[in-house]
Amino acid sequence: MRTRIADRADASALMAIYNPEVLESDITSDIVPRTLAEQEAWISDHQTSHPCIVAINDVDQVGEIGAFGERILGYALLSPFRPRAAYNTTVENSVYVHRDARGRGVGQTLLRDLITVATQSGYHSLIARIVSENIGSIALHEKVGFTLVGIEREVGRKHGRWLDVVEYQYVIEN
Repeated sequence: MRTRIADRADASALMAIYNPEVLESDITSDIVPRTLAEQEAWISDHQTSHPCIVAINDVDQVGEIGAFGERILGYALLSPFRPRAAYNTTVENSVYVHRDARGRGVGQTLLRDLITVATQSGYHSLIARIVSENIGSIALHEKVGFTLVGIEREVGRKHGRWLDVVEYQYVIEN
């Protein structure tokens, strides 16, 4: 497995990983699936200062076909934390792994490589906001070195339920 920066031609593969989570789970706060045009624009937005990386499967047939005929197992991205200038060195991170690829170390590879990308991009702090019931994502972030810094009670509502969000942080030692 290896990672690379997402390409616009990966849009269908990323949609195939993300949209089922939008419709069927609480791990994302989005409630409307992305269209192909929206996903392509989203990738374009994440090719510069807030990159998205994809995990490529070089072993078997698990994953979605992306650019260059490669199978994508998942993706991770950086997003702006807050719009005010004082927060420019802090970013939020997100990690999404294909349902058939979970438990294979994909998330860990993505998150470790994303920290490297964040470091190379000059960021100092990564924030992960995770629905409190997403124990897989919580365990992943703790394994990679994130620490719990807060709990936000009933800040989201999806599928008729209130959702708590836990906030984890990773500080890059510069």
